[in-house]
Amino acid sequence: MIIRITIKQLGKKRNKIQEQDFYLSNCPSTVGELITEAVRTCVAGYNQRFETKEADRALSAEEIEDMSEIGKIAFGLNYGNRRADFDQAAETALQAYEDGLIRIFVDGEELGAADQSLSLCEGASCTFLKLTMLSGSFFYTW
Repeated sequence: MIIRITIKQLGKKRNKIQEQDFYLSNCPSTVGELITEAVRTCVAGYNQRFETKEADRALSAEEIEDMSEIGKIAFGLNYGNRRADFDQAAETALQAYEDGLIRIFVDGEELGAADQSLSLCEGASCTFLKLTMLSGSFFYTW
């Protein structure tokens, strides 16, 4: 199944946000399954790049310029020399969703609990939004 995922692009020369096709190997029936299938696709892509040593290539001048605008030039290297573990990644993603650190929107509607049923059609527009805490690692109660 192919859905459309909203991706934030780096740099000023390109559109900041654009949609890209994203392949899911199974059609999810719940929000939790959508998260798990998205993680499966991302882990498979990461492990494929790890195996082919795609990170060994040099960065282009445009890539360096785009990354310098956000203050970090990343070479995509895996310093641990380890493949991604799907089970651990899926568990972490589901926990982050349950903790409210990730919000998911399908065709502009926010999804609910991980066990909520989901009717996802081919070509649906999905946005995964990672929330970031601005106060650092300390929480204050007033």
